[in-house]
Amino acid sequence: MDSSTTAQCRQLEAAVGGAQALSGLTGSRAYERFTGNQIAKIYQQNPEAYSHTERISLVSSFAASLFLGSYSPIDYSDGSGMNLLQIQDKVWSQVCLGACAPHLEEKLGSPVPSCSVVGAISSYYVQRYGFSPGCKVVAFTGDNPASLAGMRLEEGDIAVSLGTSDTLFLWLREPMPALEGHIFCNPVDARHYMALLCFKNGSLMREKIRDESASCSWSDFSEALQSTEMGNGGNLGFYFDVMEITPEIIGRHRFSAENQVSAFPRAVEIRALIEGQFMAKRIHAEALGYRVMPKTKILATGGASHNRDILQVLADVFGAPVYVTDTANSACVGSAYRAFQGLAAGTDVPFSEVVKLAPNPRLAATPTAGASQVYEALLPRYAKLEQRILSQIRGFRSEFLRPRHPC
Repeated sequence: MDSSTTAQCRQLEAAVGGAQALSGLTGSRAYERFTGNQIAKIYQQNPEAYSHTERISLVSSFAASLFLGSYSPIDYSDGSGMNLLQIQDKVWSQVCLGACAPHLEEKLGSPVPSCSVVGAISSYYVQRYGFSPGCKVVAFTGDNPASLAGMRLEEGDIAVSLGTSDTLFLWLREPMPALEGHIFCNPVDARHYMALLCFKNGSLMREKIRDESASCSWSDFSEALQSTEMGNGGNLGFYFDVMEITPEIIGRHRFSAENQVSAFPRAVEIRALIEGQFMAKRIHAEALGYRVMPKTKILATGGASHNRDILQVLADVFGAPVYVTDTANSACVGSAYRAFQGLAAGTDVPFSEVVKLAPNPRLAATPTAGASQVYEALLPRYAKLEQRILSQIRGFRSEFLRPRHPC
């Protein structure tokens, strides 16, 4: 939630040639919460404390250090969320380091592959708690990379968390970093990448439309989805009651097949919301380099994953089967899988081999016949309308912020 480093973010982007250049280098444009910008603030505001600092760790590598009894290196995947790591070369960016603080590389140490064995357990744990002296510690990573491992994604797969906010996890081979979303080094396959997209208007928006258009009933909400056709007769909607993250749009915007309108019939409103949410997810996933493959599967989690009619729209829009799983605490489960992978032989063992005996997710929905033709035609129009709304909002902001001369 920290937003105190905006000045440092702009400085970092300027140093590398702009926000898109930084995203291409590190996987993300500058974000206030990212470690590099936080380090820059400490250096600028308290240089003495910075000069006395011997080591800077992430939460993940610090936790590993407790088990090692010595400093643990930062892994590639969690290190990707710092605005400091070159995700293609997997080394610290000298330009970014220099823009944040002096002598930073020696304080961070060298990053390592996420499946690396970083050492043996500290003798303290052997003596105090009875750990085996032969116990190995595999590099720790962040919660989002660990969740990708816990959900057992493979190349071409998507995980969709349908919660208060909606989150997309993507497995990518050839990423295309953009100004929205994040690209990380893949925690279970060092040759590939993962992407993360967050959409703020998730379940709370769905619940609002349910209350307004379905008499507060999920059963009526589902009936509306069943009674309306795929593509909604060309009616498209954008529903952002709070400022969205991906993209930065606020408000409700409705379009019939011909023009912008102020309202939809209730059932049309419900389908416009759900189709719009999933079309936005596909459009922004593809902007980061994602492509639906013949073997693609979608893993749905979160509260809305219990609604089969919502999942049917998800399957139709993406043209891929949707699965659900009972796995809770996916980050913890993923950490256990990653430890097993690292112990087995590191990156030489395919992750699919590590998790082959884990319980399989359950099939919840498959694409309806003809869905691909419907949504392949609608997606470009939805993307154009989104850009149109975004341009209007940006134009309003610039007009509103323009200095006014006194009469």
